[in-house]
Amino acid sequence: MFEKVFVWLVLLFLSFCLYPAQADSSFGGTKGTRFVMNGKPFYINGFNAYWMMYMASNPSTQAKVTSAFQQASKYKMNVARTWAFGDGVGKALQTSPGSYNEDMFKGLDFVISEAKKYGVYLILSLVNNYNDFGGRKQYVQWARERGQSLNSDDDFYNNTVVKGYYKNHVKTILTRINTITNMAYKDDPIIFAWELINEPRCESDVSGALLQQWVNEMAAHFKSIDGNHLLEIGLEGFYGATTPEKQQYNPNNLELGSDFIATNLLPQVDFATIHIYAEQWLSGQSEEAQAAFVDKWVQVHIDDCNTIVKKPLIMAEFGKSWKYISRVLHRKQKRLLWKVIRRRIQQCQKWGSVCRWTFLAAVCARYGKLRGRIPSRFRGEPVNC
Repeated sequence: MFEKVFVWLVLLFLSFCLYPAQADSSFGGTKGTRFVMNGKPFYINGFNAYWMMYMASNPSTQAKVTSAFQQASKYKMNVARTWAFGDGVGKALQTSPGSYNEDMFKGLDFVISEAKKYGVYLILSLVNNYNDFGGRKQYVQWARERGQSLNSDDDFYNNTVVKGYYKNHVKTILTRINTITNMAYKDDPIIFAWELINEPRCESDVSGALLQQWVNEMAAHFKSIDGNHLLEIGLEGFYGATTPEKQQYNPNNLELGSDFIATNLLPQVDFATIHIYAEQWLSGQSEEAQAAFVDKWVQVHIDDCNTIVKKPLIMAEFGKSWKYISRVLHRKQKRLLWKVIRRRIQQCQKWGSVCRWTFLAAVCARYGKLRGRIPSRFRGEPVNC
């Protein structure tokens, strides 16, 4: 959710059964529940900055992108997650199916080249679940305008024409030749991973089956073009119909159309993600209740990635809403949130496993400045337990 502030990225490493690493070691890879780079364990300190391409597309604001990467490098942050989409609305990257704004594309070129300059890897998301920046709704609307009879935005997942638009977008992005580096995106090691869709949900099939079918098809399409890069879905972590006993861990037992375990088990998916917005999901509940939810949410997903999915897990978004930031995010709450995270670290010791966490404690880079305080104990160094 692009409007959220105080977003932490947390990477969880749990060393058990092996999963194949990428063939070219200059690209990010996986080995069991760990990430690897150049044959060595790779620990992420990352941040979210959805706005980078948009700022980079205008020469007068490009310096904000450079500044964000400079600050990230200063604090030893090594991964940024940002958008590689903008569909049909505002300063769109894709103005209509298959038609692109070259100035916006050059902005993305600049983001990638600056990331390389400052040694910050990228996770690039390919479409939004929400209406912001176009999203699924825009794809469905494009198909309606071309004669398709579609009932809801969930037709994004099953309509052949709409899926064709998305596949073409994926191919266009992956095969783009960067005008600065002269390298195709699919061949650039500074891109750590691609994300199929930001926070996918599906109201018309709450079991998660339809979304899983879409992920299976799109992941195969992606890998047929780009065999170098890691791929993740963009899931928030909600459990689906294949694990009914785990739906109790969903906020308020809601079914939201995704299936964390079954979908992440797909062979073309390289690692899992979760997001946490307890304040929004459990609106009206106490801070203590929300913290307890966060504690359990993190624990069950660690367990599942360790014993069932057997792939790395990234906590890709975690934090507070922008509208609540000034009056709610006070010292007591921050202490409570960090207490939950530290408790999970201590749990690693009880397992007797090798467990390494690295943190992003800056929320998101907002217009060239990393906002949020990074606790000194977490700056630039993995916490080993």
